Amino acid sequence: MFEKTAMVALANLLPTTEQIGGITLGLSLGLDPATVLITSLLVNCLLFFPIYFGLKLFYNRFLSKIGLFERYLERTRNKGKPYIDKYGVLGLTLFVALPTPLTGTYTASILSWFLDLDWKKSFISISIGSIIGALVIFFGYLGLFNFLKIIFKF
Repeated sequence: MFEKTAMVALANLLPTTEQIGGITLGLSLGLDPATVLITSLLVNCLLFFPIYFGLKLFYNRFLSKIGLFERYLERTRNKGKPYIDKYGVLGLTLFVALPTPLTGTYTASILSWFLDLDWKKSFISISIGSIIGALVIFFGYLGLFNFLKIIFKF
């Protein structure tokens, strides 16, 4: 069980999959749904800290010299700033709650750092968005597969 739970945590750490990958992997591996949900939420919410504060430490020294990272920052700003402009820091909640590629904790944490938002408010907003997004993914996965089980029984 530990190995499967670690796999869920690692899938949540991948920038492209995050909760979508972690939750669906854990449920497909047959892990207890509560364990999957809690693991995904803990990893996703706590991911904020190394990203936000890591950028504060390393951006000027290293990351600002990488052109690809600079382009990613610009794209992140263009994608997320309208949410912040319209809803303030709660825009981060909406941004993360939509379980689509590149709107997860990584991007929202980078956006909050880039726009110099208060880290405490950002963390709370991103965590709430992660909870909403996780529940959408979690119940969507369970609902879809229960629906398919009903169809294939006939």
